[in-house]
Amino acid sequence: MTQKQHNHSTADEAQERESRIETPDVDNASAADAAAETANADAEPELSEIDALKQMLKEREDALEKEKKEYLFLMADFDNFKKRTLREKTEIIKNGAENVLKGILPILDDFERGIEAIKDEATAVSVKEGMELIYNKFVKYLQQNGVKEIPTADVVFDVDLHEAVAMVPVDDETKKGKVIDTIAKGYMLNDKVIRHAKVAVGQ
Repeated sequence: MTQKQHNHSTADEAQERESRIETPDVDNASAADAAAETANADAEPELSEIDALKQMLKEREDALEKEKKEYLFLMADFDNFKKRTLREKTEIIKNGAENVLKGILPILDDFERGIEAIKDEATAVSVKEGMELIYNKFVKYLQQNGVKEIPTADVVFDVDLHEAVAMVPVDDETKKGKVIDTIAKGYMLNDKVIRHAKVAVGQ
């Protein structure tokens, strides 16, 4: 082989080696692009799945908050129910004898009328003393059971305690709007009015 042919052959081999070296670079670039596209394609579903999970978590938190509010509302309502039931039960126990005691009040009225009728009778002193004894004992019994008389002497008319059955003209300005006379006494049971006092009011 001549020197010229040898040089030509060497140049061809070098060119072929360069071709072989450059070709993989093109292939590697294509592979990198493909890998990047695949990674992006894989990332998109992953991001969508995260968003879906976040949405699901938010819905669960909203549902939990709603149930918490409903639970607190029910607890408050139940607590009010218990308090109301206890108050009603206490009221029933406290005023259970109301009707019985209310029925006795006319008897008390009769005692007062009887004492009033005989107070000027000198021959009836012993009868009067006996009736007063019974009357005082009866009043004490009522007081022990929570019954007390509604005040009417020189007090301002109170619609919650008194029942006006007559209006009486008065000259004294200080008497206007006040109880002038008591027609029938009123009574309370444990601070609850069971019979309003029937009164005459100054006007």
